[in-house]
Formats: sequence, structure tokens, C-alpha cells
Amino acid sequence: MSEVQNSKPSIEELKKELKRVNNKNEYKRVMRNTIIVVVVVAAFAVLVSSFYVTVLKVTGDSMTPTLETGQIVIAQNSTSFEPGELLAFYYNNKVLVKRVIGSPGDWIDIDSEGNVSINGVILEESYITEKSLEPTDITFPYQVPENRWFVLGDHRSVSIDSRSTIVGCVTKEQLIGKVIFRVFPFSSFGGL
Repeated sequence: MSEVQNSKPSIEELKKELKRVNNKNEYKRVMRNTIIVVVVVAAFAVLVSSFYVTVLKVTGDSMTPTLETGQIVIAQNSTSFEPGELLAFYYNNKVLVKRVIGSPGDWIDIDSEGNVSINGVILEESYITEKSLEPTDITFPYQVPENRWFVLGDHRSVSIDSRSTIVGCVTKEQLIGKVIFRVFPFSSFGGL
């Protein structure tokens, strides 16, 4: 008959096992805390973007030279705009960015040479490279309806904007907000 030996673990083996269990518990704790931090940061980012800012990627040429295709900008949620500010809004399941020219009640006039005036005062537009009346299908002078904004693209000859009944004036329901900051490319990083 053979004798079965009961081998008890040595102190070294017990220390190794205890260290392994402690490392496993520490790993679980760090992983759990990391997941909690990631979820909280993601929730905070969603809240901020829903209520305060929206990140947008620019496509198209209607705002050149101010904004170029591929640039990334931040729009601050707002319903108050001054002439000259950039406005982001929804149009036909797209996001458009244009420059605010007139507020509710303002009279807008654009002459045949493309000079824009608001309430009889010619607007100084250092941000555009060319003036243009076209494309338009509305009659000037034009009064901006209540709760709407008259907007124009900076690249006037290619921009479809409030000069056309296709886009028209921007309503409160279409608003995203005021484009205030360019974050990409980094060489153009800064306020708008």
C-alpha cells in the first residue's frame, strides 16, 4: 500500500498566491474606476454638446475665405445674433453656416453691384472677396420677418442663402447657434 503524501504549500507559494490575488483585485478596482470615469466624462460631454455647444465640420465653398471645407468649428447654442456673426442652422437635413446680415424687422437692400445695406446704411464687409447680387429670386428692399434672420454666404456668387426663396430667412426652429471658434486645422485655431 502506498502512502499518499499530503503536501502543504510552502510559505513562498502562499506569498505568491496572495500577491496574485491582490494584483487581480487591484486590476479589477482600477478597471472599474476607469470605466466609471469614462462614462461620467462621456455623459458630461453629451450634456455640454446638447445644451451649450455643437461641433461642426465645414463642407462646401459658400463661406470661403472665412471657412474652408474640412475645417472643424464650434457653435455656441444661442438665439441672439448681431450682424456679421456666423450662424449655423439646419436646412433639409444638412447643417449650413452663413453670416447674419439682418435681424427681425430690418430692411435689407442689395444693389446691382452687390453692395448690402441694412436699414439704409451700407454694410462694410471686409470678410468677402467679391460682391454679388446673384443668385437671387426675391425683391429688394426686403424686410426680415419676425423671429427670422437674413443670412448670406461670404462667397456671394456661389452661396445659396436668404437671397433665394429656396433657403429663405432662418427661423428659430432651424437654429443651432453662433459659430464662435475654429478648432481644426491647428494652424487656424482660434476665435471667429
